[in-house]
Amino acid sequence: MTMNSTDACGARTEGVDAAEALFHSLSDATRLAIVRRLAEGEARVADLVAQLGLAQSTVSKHVACLRDCGLVDGRPEGRQVFYSLARPELLDLLAAAETVLAATGAAVALCPNYGPDSDGGAR
Repeated sequence: MTMNSTDACGARTEGVDAAEALFHSLSDATRLAIVRRLAEGEARVADLVAQLGLAQSTVSKHVACLRDCGLVDGRPEGRQVFYSLARPELLDLLAAAETVLAATGAAVALCPNYGPDSDGGAR
């Protein structure tokens, strides 16, 4: 029996399309909040913890996921690491998503498969 391995984000890594992996990395609310915050400029995990109101372990796990996906870079300075977006194109992707959401109105939020009241498409 062959088992699929998983990455730091919990996504399958075998047979996963690159676009699927990209969108999976942004599909978690915490990771998306981190990306949005880093769009404003670099931050340490301690800064993200304070601003997002989440546990340090949670933020660290999600930052690691984003780093593993190549979306976030870390810049060590002494004993601290300052994180920033690795790809400026990510800002364009977020802006495009906002445009699509504005154009579709509540359709995405009301989606029976992926809206807030769904089971996330689990079968």
